[in-house]
Amino acid sequence: MAESELDKVSGKTTTGHQWDGIKELNTPLPRWWLITFYATILWAMGYWVVYPAWPLLWSYTRGALNYSTRAAVAVELANLEKIRGDKMIALGAASLADIEKDPALLALARARGKAAFGDNCAPCHGSGGAGAKGYPNLNDDDWLWGGSLDQIVQTIQFGARSGHTKTHEGAMLAFGKDGILKPDEIGTVANYVRSLSGLSTRQGYDVAAGAKIFVENCTSCHGEAGKGNQELGAPNLTDKIWLYGSDEATLIETITIGRAGVMPAWVGRLDPSTIKALAVYVHTLGGGK
Repeated sequence: MAESELDKVSGKTTTGHQWDGIKELNTPLPRWWLITFYATILWAMGYWVVYPAWPLLWSYTRGALNYSTRAAVAVELANLEKIRGDKMIALGAASLADIEKDPALLALARARGKAAFGDNCAPCHGSGGAGAKGYPNLNDDDWLWGGSLDQIVQTIQFGARSGHTKTHEGAMLAFGKDGILKPDEIGTVANYVRSLSGLSTRQGYDVAAGAKIFVENCTSCHGEAGKGNQELGAPNLTDKIWLYGSDEATLIETITIGRAGVMPAWVGRLDPSTIKALAVYVHTLGGGK
């Protein structure tokens, strides 16, 4: 039943509509709220005109100012390089050994290296270089490809199995997947490898058989004592530092399917001075040799 728009309910007008005895009040929004709302609409329209805003089929509207956040960042980085100026030139000209001996250059290298590490390396190695499963810990003294300054530079520049002509090569065979070893042989040698680090082994496993399998299949890379070979990226199996985990199931998986993780080559992506600073920073994390 329609009612007059001037119908009063507790001193307030209604819209004249009623549902099940409930009258709809006519309560306008506050004027300040409406003004603010309309102002935001005008602001948005102006923003669409002045700045890039609308996606197109192949591009986007450039805006009256032709502003680009990417270009702004590039300008800021260029200005930063100008500020660094002579210091970065000195860093690029100095040898790795001289950088670590010079407190000023070392501080600059660590600062620049820390920033580069956070931007490029932390996603895999962690913000503090502690690594994760499948990604080496850079704080300890266990290095797959060597922990000297020169070796770290080599690894950063060309990576591991990256496809670069100078990259570190070498991968662990898939002894189970390729049919080189049978499942029971893999279990036996896995327990033998655990014993090299003083870890517990399966009760009743054949120690002699495990040693024989290890000698015939593993010593060519890991050495007779299991100490590893940095030229091949073969890890030390006696130090209880395991890249993928030391439990029996994980070790059996490693022997079965092999391991061939890839580290990208950073030469061409990072300038030589940044690579040098990054190497110095990594070297001083605590595990450098």
